[in-house]
Amino acid sequence: MAISLKEGDRAPFFRGINQEGKEISLNDYKGKKIILYFYPKDNTSGCTAEACSLNDNYDTLTKLGYEVIGVSPDAPGSHQKFIAKYNLGFQLIADTEKKILQDYGVWGEKSMYGRKYMGVFRTTFLIDGNGIIERVFTKVDTKNAAEQIIKSLD
Repeated sequence: MAISLKEGDRAPFFRGINQEGKEISLNDYKGKKIILYFYPKDNTSGCTAEACSLNDNYDTLTKLGYEVIGVSPDAPGSHQKFIAKYNLGFQLIADTEKKILQDYGVWGEKSMYGRKYMGVFRTTFLIDGNGIIERVFTKVDTKNAAEQIIKSLD
């Protein structure tokens, strides 16, 4: 499945619950740039590598004007443990209903070893302060996710 959202598109509105059970939405970030990244599951090797790359480079990303927000279908409690284990400095949205995932076109049929299943397409969106998508990364280098974003801004 191809992600239909592209650079220049308006980012779909989102509203979700973070790791602390607090509601956050796209409206909370008016005038701010966002790195909105979608990942399959807390505490798995690729997702941990991606989160740690973003966290290790968090100061650089914020100096570039970006807030980092992760989204997965995991529950808030799972996000709390993931954040605590890796000392993550950013919010994670628990999209247990998969509404945000579907609105961004990152939930769909995948296959591994010939088995088909529904899952998250690891994707990162850079959204400007006006809610417009600046960049879309569909081939995320999990170990170097932050570097991949930073290089794209040069």
